[in-house]
Amino acid sequence: MLPLQATSYEASTTRTPSGLRHDNTIDGSFEPAALHFPNMKAHYLTADVFTDQRFGGNQLAVFPDAREIASDLMPRIAKEFNYSETTFVLPPDDPSHTARVRIFTPGGELQFAGHPTVGTAHILAATGIVPLNGSETRIVFEEGVGPVPVTIRAKNGTPDFAQLSVAKLPEVGPPPPSNEQLAAMLSLSPNDLVGGSMMPESVSCGTPFLFVPVRDRNVLARSRVKQDLFEAALRGYVTDMVFLFAMDPEHKDHHVRARMYAPMINVPEDPATGSACVALGGYLANRDPRTDGTLRWIVEQGFEMGRPSILEVEVDKKNGKTIAARVGGKTVVVCEGDMEL
Repeated sequence: MLPLQATSYEASTTRTPSGLRHDNTIDGSFEPAALHFPNMKAHYLTADVFTDQRFGGNQLAVFPDAREIASDLMPRIAKEFNYSETTFVLPPDDPSHTARVRIFTPGGELQFAGHPTVGTAHILAATGIVPLNGSETRIVFEEGVGPVPVTIRAKNGTPDFAQLSVAKLPEVGPPPPSNEQLAAMLSLSPNDLVGGSMMPESVSCGTPFLFVPVRDRNVLARSRVKQDLFEAALRGYVTDMVFLFAMDPEHKDHHVRARMYAPMINVPEDPATGSACVALGGYLANRDPRTDGTLRWIVEQGFEMGRPSILEVEVDKKNGKTIAARVGGKTVVVCEGDMEL
């Protein structure tokens, strides 16, 4: 269970008098009483996730003790940060789990997301809220999709890498819009899409994405969202989040180059999308001839944005079927502070 009552920093939520006072008199006969408005200060930390360098990866804000933050404030706080996601950590419903984690984009709440899960695990370990147990510490977050196991790997007593296992195995969604529509909304031509067995397809591990394979990373670099065509093509579809990728990485030890667009939830482009990359593992595993064992891919994302991110994806197969999927990476804590609410 998350030991929220004993943290390694000052209590994350405190109440102090504002000091506001009214000393006005009316006709010399009336002096209003002093007013004291309680201000709530909520402690937060920020991190860059899926990177080992500050100012790379995907930004994340984490409120490690959100017990006194009203639910209706959470989406407003996420809009204030305007990061891809902000998380709020609460006590678990099941005492055998570590914590309940609520995840918000600037456009609303998500049932599951990768970089918030990985980054939140790192921050809870880095601050001592989750004690590290040797080289590997296993925890479980309660998210909208269900219990999400996370493994935290440590070096020299500090968290170095976190990897989540999906609560929901990859599921294929309904047929997508036509290649012509998809190409047009991304400022591409239909010939830029791969086709054949690598056709566009939606896959979900709790949050659905539309995967669109393109020929190479030069096509990725040329892609641009045309907002009106994007909205028209995806209106009423199972997802409005689009993950472009090419099996054409920049680095020889990597496997995939990717970009993710979600302008309809106020995320024009995401520099690192763990929930998409783990679902991509399901997409690729379904097309891989290997029937048993662990398949691995290293994904480059965010390079075109100037926020390079590295995501490590694993899928276990048995008798040709996916039986587990994981995504992980490094995280760097950037800053911390208190927000007055």
